[in-house]
Amino acid sequence: MSDEGDLADDGAFTSARNRMVDRLVRRGYIDRESTERAMRRVPRHVFVDPAQRSEAYADRPLGIGEGQTISAPHMVATITDLLVLSHGDRVLEIGTGCGYHAAVTAEIVGGANVYSVEYHASLAETAAEKLSACGYGDVSITAGDGHDGWATHAPYDRAYLTCSPPKLPTAVIGQVTDGYVVGPEGTTRQELVRLKREDGETTARETHGGVRFVRMRSE
Repeated sequence: MSDEGDLADDGAFTSARNRMVDRLVRRGYIDRESTERAMRRVPRHVFVDPAQRSEAYADRPLGIGEGQTISAPHMVATITDLLVLSHGDRVLEIGTGCGYHAAVTAEIVGGANVYSVEYHASLAETAAEKLSACGYGDVSITAGDGHDGWATHAPYDRAYLTCSPPKLPTAVIGQVTDGYVVGPEGTTRQELVRLKREDGETTARETHGGVRFVRMRSE
């Protein structure tokens, strides 16, 4: 078993993870049982820098290199809930980062149904290694400009962003025929947005409060 696998089975980390999820449930960040179950199963500490593992289950973002962060657990839970995921849903993720959010998604829909685009090739490579070590090796990752989505595997049932563009990218929205698109939108001031897609058209737009994400990169 890999070092990451050994760490994932560490009892102290498991206890810390369960306490974190308990707090998120009490504070109302998790409504869906599938989200709670996934958050309890995915070892966030494996996806962070070894020097930060003692902080892995604090509810805040942590740096992962290239000026990027792993999102705070409450934000991962919020987006996962808003997507209303079911097993078998095909999901596009924009902003792989360290791979943690993709792992949470994979726990619900199945890793073979997760397609993730990361701007930084170095992060994409490391994320793939971490995901594989934790049993999510069937998640598909590519390095590229997330504004373009990943048309090769479209259409998707859901899509979400872990970085903030001025406006949700048209290409990403268009690759979801029926389902939801969730992500932050804005530059200086950001808000979390959910779009409802039906028969290739956007039929509803909701906002879910102010957020703070790293800005989306573009070539």
